[in-house]
Parts: sequence; C-alpha cells; structure tokens
Amino acid sequence: MAKTSTIITIGREYGSAGREIGYKVADELGIKLYDKEMLNRAAKESGICQELFETHDEKPTNSFLYSLVMDTYSFGYSSGSYTDMPINHKVFLAQFDAIKKIAEEGPCILVGRCADYALENYDNVLSIFVHANLDARIRRIARLYDLTDAKAKEKIQKIDKQRSSYYNYYSNKKWSAADSYDVCLDSSVLGIDGTAEAILKLVEIKEKDEPKRL
Repeated sequence: MAKTSTIITIGREYGSAGREIGYKVADELGIKLYDKEMLNRAAKESGICQELFETHDEKPTNSFLYSLVMDTYSFGYSSGSYTDMPINHKVFLAQFDAIKKIAEEGPCILVGRCADYALENYDNVLSIFVHANLDARIRRIARLYDLTDAKAKEKIQKIDKQRSSYYNYYSNKKWSAADSYDVCLDSSVLGIDGTAEAILKLVEIKEKDEPKRL
C-alpha cells in the first residue's frame, strides 16, 4: 500500500546518485520507481522496437539524415499523425505517452527523460533535481566504474551534456536551472540518505498543504 499520493520526478546530474536516492524514497513510500522501465513500456505500447529507445535514451538526435535512415527500422507508429515524423520525435512522443499512462496508474517515481515536463499540468507532482559538486561526482563514478579521475570526469561531462541537450531540446525549460523544478537538492552536501530524507519531508509538506491550495 503506497504511503503517498504524490508522483515524484527526479532529474539528476550524472554521478549525483539521483537514481539511488530515488530507490530509497520509493522503498520508504512503498511505490515503484521507473527508470529504464519507461523505455520498455513505451516500446511495448508504440510498436517501435526497443533498441531505438535505448539508442535515443536522453540523447537528442538533430541529424535529419540519421533520422531518415533510422526511420526504416521503426516499424511505423500505429497512429497516422506520427508517421511523417523523424524517428527521434516518434521515440520521444511514445515515451511522453508512456510517462502519462504510468502517472495515471498512481503514485510513483520517474527518473529523468523529461518526466517533469510531461507531467507539468498534474497537481500531484513534485519535481526534484539532484546535483552534486563535481569532485564528489568524479569520486563516485571513478569508484563505481573503476575509472581514473580524468576518465570519470570525461564521462560525467559527456553524459551531462547529453541529458542537458535532450531536456532543452524537447522541453520548454532549461536542464539543471532552479526555476525548472520545484526543488533542487545537493547530494554532496546532504549525503545520499539525507537527500532521500529531504525528499520524503518535502512530500509530507506538499501533501499537508494541498487542501489549503485548492
């Protein structure tokens, strides 16, 4: 039984432990966390092969030629209005639809993939962005993937750039900017457990104040 009626979206800098924090919050609240599961769901419901969701996952593809070539593998979207779109847009819209369907099923945590933008008209959403200072992120990624600090830094910069480009390309907001989210939390200051606790407290405050805002 879920202990909340809130849907939490988590945007995150790479290496800030956003997903790990999300799992801690999900366990505490008795709700499901969706990360790659969003891709599986979108692939299943749209009929577009899953490999394409993996290829485009939080990476914008602006190349028209690439889209044209990849389009031959998409198997077409069942809805006629989508058929003339480049494949990256089809993939994004299929994911957008899947996010909304997941949200309609009840409280959950959605990690990345513009979920906050997809659900911006929903009242029961709390959008969080988890960030951390670069040194802390380098240490974490170097430890997790057995990389040198230089390689870890390179990986962080590359993935952050992809996530940022994806978010800025598909949403009307700016990735990592404070005014794009309800709350931004620094996991290098609060720690992983502390950030999870802060999110739980924020959910409690939001739900307590909800009747006053109606």
